[in-house]
Amino acid sequence: MDTGTHIVMGIALGGLALADPVVANSTLTTTAVIAGTIIGSQAPDIDTVLKLRNNAVYIRHHRGITHSIPAVILWPLLISGVLWLIMPEANLLHLWLWTFLAVFLHVFVDIFNSYGTQALRPFSRKWVALGVINTFDPIIFGIHVVGLLFWMFGANPVTTFLIMYAIIFVYYILRFAVQSAVKNSVKHTIPDADEIIVAPTMKFFQWRVAAISKTHHYVGRAYGRSISIYDKFEKVPLPESDLVKAALKDKNLSAFTSFSPIYRWEITEFEKLFEVRLIDLRYRSNDYYPFVAVAHLNEELEIVNSYTGWIFSEDKLRKKLDFMPN
Repeated sequence: MDTGTHIVMGIALGGLALADPVVANSTLTTTAVIAGTIIGSQAPDIDTVLKLRNNAVYIRHHRGITHSIPAVILWPLLISGVLWLIMPEANLLHLWLWTFLAVFLHVFVDIFNSYGTQALRPFSRKWVALGVINTFDPIIFGIHVVGLLFWMFGANPVTTFLIMYAIIFVYYILRFAVQSAVKNSVKHTIPDADEIIVAPTMKFFQWRVAAISKTHHYVGRAYGRSISIYDKFEKVPLPESDLVKAALKDKNLSAFTSFSPIYRWEITEFEKLFEVRLIDLRYRSNDYYPFVAVAHLNEELEIVNSYTGWIFSEDKLRKKLDFMPN
């Protein structure tokens, strides 16, 4: 989920913690627990700082080790330990328990996005992504805001947030039902599809659609059960050439291929320069595919420059790269 949603989740969980008598009967413990749930709801996303290095490092590692099983264990220990040093009269056990719940919920809800997490590390590096909730879901965010407003104006936080979480639970079930219906509709539209990828948007009934058959890639949108296929690309494997092998060793293209399950490629030859471009087919927007990886190689097959990330125009891509021929 996005940062804003994780923040309101942390505050709401702090309110729900008042159901715990040990928390409710101690002002210091209440303060420490609310701080712990808010910080714990943010802590796994500390890897966002990897963007300061480059997109390749960020794409390869975001929601990786910081969302792993060891991290879910270590974050609460670290956060509750620091808070207890600041507020030693707070109940450490209950502070740790609620902070642990905040960290766990952060990782758990991220699994429902299309991006997913490596939540099973170190046992598996597989990305767990159920793809039923958009990274920012206005309904989930809005329900939290309403719950917090009720609390602000005097409603019982425990009752308020129990009702809120019950509503959200039902909402998740509905999202799974809609996702299943969309996949079935895609299967009817593309009977020979071997793999179907549907990704949520901020609109409840609108989903991104990508499908793979033995011969083609398909890209479209779902509006409820109505499927519109916008693009159909012949499925052509990457050439096993020295040029491609050299390009795939680049950190940006390597990060892209580790993240993207469905993409097409383009190879363009300029004067004394080759361009290898990989294009993710999941994120079509206004007739454009903005998530790409590009590498330029010279005649000696050395990487001249490269980039991976979200680009919505060729002009912006030129600015990201040190050099790009006209």
